[in-house]
Amino acid sequence: MGQEPLSVGEVAKRSGVAVSTLHFYESKGLIQSERTAGNQRRYPRDMLRRIAIIRAAQRVGMPLSTIREALASLPEARTPTRRDWARLSSAWREELDARIEQLVQMRDTLDDCIGCGCLSLDRCRLANPGDRLGEHGSGALRWVEGEGDDD
Repeated sequence: MGQEPLSVGEVAKRSGVAVSTLHFYESKGLIQSERTAGNQRRYPRDMLRRIAIIRAAQRVGMPLSTIREALASLPEARTPTRRDWARLSSAWREELDARIEQLVQMRDTLDDCIGCGCLSLDRCRLANPGDRLGEHGSGALRWVEGEGDDD
């Protein structure tokens, strides 16, 4: 209680994150600091746990916007707990399972891909199953299911 806030250098050293990354996280609303009279950043110690959550979520591929929304659900005045992490990570499980399924499908069909980027190649099961995008002409690959569908 009443612990002194940490400088940006101290947070970088303790979290293993570069100072520039901390500045980036702050610009994206993922972490917050207070400013001293000399305009130096000072971070409450609970930011170390928040940074750990950010890094873990990034490692599994969660977008920063999703991480920001999750962190916004945490109380600001206390260090995130194991229970907080369990709640956040379970909410991401469905999205991660869908990504894993998509990656497995891509891996299993990669041998048919020649990497040309053609949307009218009728054999491309990865980017254009059944040549469904061929009627729209050629263009960049569309990997997300449902993109390019006008139905």
